[in-house]
Amino acid sequence: MKTNSETQVRVRFAPSPTGYPHLGNIRTALFNWLFARHHGGKFILRIEDTDTSRKVEGAVETILDSLRWLGITWDEGPFFQSQRLSQYREVADKLLKEDKAYLCYCSPERLETMRHEQSEQKQPPKYDQRCRHLSQEEKTRLENSGIAPVVRFKMPPEGEMLCHDMIRGEVTFKIGLLDDFVILKSDGYPTYHLASIIDDHFMNITHVLRADEWLSSTPKHLLLYQALGWQPPQFAHLPMILGPDRSKLSKRHGAAALTDYREQGFLPEAMLNFLALLGWSLDDKTEIFSREELVKHFSLQRVGKSAAIFNKDKLEWMNGIYLRQIDLEDFTKRALPFLDERLPTEVKRPLDNDYVKQVMPLVQERAKSLADVPELTSFFFLDDIEYDTSMLFVKGMEPQIAVQTLQIALEKLETLSAWDINSLEGTLRPLTADLDLSASKLFGLLRTATTGRTAAPPLFQSMATLGREKCIQRIKKALQKLNRPL
Repeated sequence: MKTNSETQVRVRFAPSPTGYPHLGNIRTALFNWLFARHHGGKFILRIEDTDTSRKVEGAVETILDSLRWLGITWDEGPFFQSQRLSQYREVADKLLKEDKAYLCYCSPERLETMRHEQSEQKQPPKYDQRCRHLSQEEKTRLENSGIAPVVRFKMPPEGEMLCHDMIRGEVTFKIGLLDDFVILKSDGYPTYHLASIIDDHFMNITHVLRADEWLSSTPKHLLLYQALGWQPPQFAHLPMILGPDRSKLSKRHGAAALTDYREQGFLPEAMLNFLALLGWSLDDKTEIFSREELVKHFSLQRVGKSAAIFNKDKLEWMNGIYLRQIDLEDFTKRALPFLDERLPTEVKRPLDNDYVKQVMPLVQERAKSLADVPELTSFFFLDDIEYDTSMLFVKGMEPQIAVQTLQIALEKLETLSAWDINSLEGTLRPLTADLDLSASKLFGLLRTATTGRTAAPPLFQSMATLGREKCIQRIKKALQKLNRPL
């Protein structure tokens, strides 16, 4: 690879707006961005929107928003292929004039019949070159019939092509197995093969880092470069991303569009780190990287050839680490939109920011995602909580003992002059000896009575945050649930 002093690295991310960006798309964008930043180069954003029949409304905006969320900034663009149609047609006409391409008039029905027959005969599917050998008389007749032709590239009849891949090394392809592929469709729009070559050339792209699925197209692209007399870029084909069972990644593995992970409360820093490790590694032990560290260490030499394995459990673990690393003010700021959107409707809005700041330290260590925060904290915000009476019967404690314990604890709490962590602990902890109860039983009973849960943040911190009025009210209600007089 040429050094930056010889030529500036220029890479591109060229998504098609035929759907919302998934992990594979964004991983490709990230690797291109890291490669460019590592080498002091440029990252170009190009929208390949020539497949008009499959374009999804809002996809372009979602692609741009996803990149911004992760902090993948582009230096040029976004460029749109739909605005460059005249240039594609001009190049296609040039190839036609130089007899390096030809017009094909075959109908979709004929092509489907041809493929079916090839399949029946166990032959590789490829165009049979019928229109490549038409006489001028036949061409004139077809043109006069009003058929809108496609343009096909003339492939060499045989031979081998050696393609150098920056990840996989030398890869050999048999030219005879490749067909005369379409470069311009009948509606005048280019196929990926033609448009990407032209754009990469005129945008001075030096390196093409793309998904592994495009490896088999590399000889076609190199032959196009050769036919046009252009210098091709260097190619690197990134490994696939598979599910834990090594099958194609799908929603059943927990995979989703990147926007779904944002809605699920994953931090962009964690997602960036996680995506970088899908196919790349620095060593066999380091897993947490800052953005700056990824840029510093990234190289194609450390990108693997074998498929990367997606593991949502690992993503959740990594997200938890990042959640615990950010300062409390930042955690609170990021959690607020999730609280506002997902706390029960009966919780009064707007939320009291000062109160939210008191609650957040109690759950920051426990949350795996920002979307966990509303569920972990809802009992702090509700005026009334509901739970099954059976939850009050701590294992190994008779119902009558539970009632007596709550009554005694209530009496102590009602006379408490100060309502803070130290005062609560100083009052309640001695009761374990007075009542001959283990701390786990006493505090478990009080936890359920005051929070409605068997698992919650530390008891004294939770009670101090809830405040005297709510705690007293909830303990009284717990006693009512047990149908005992106060």
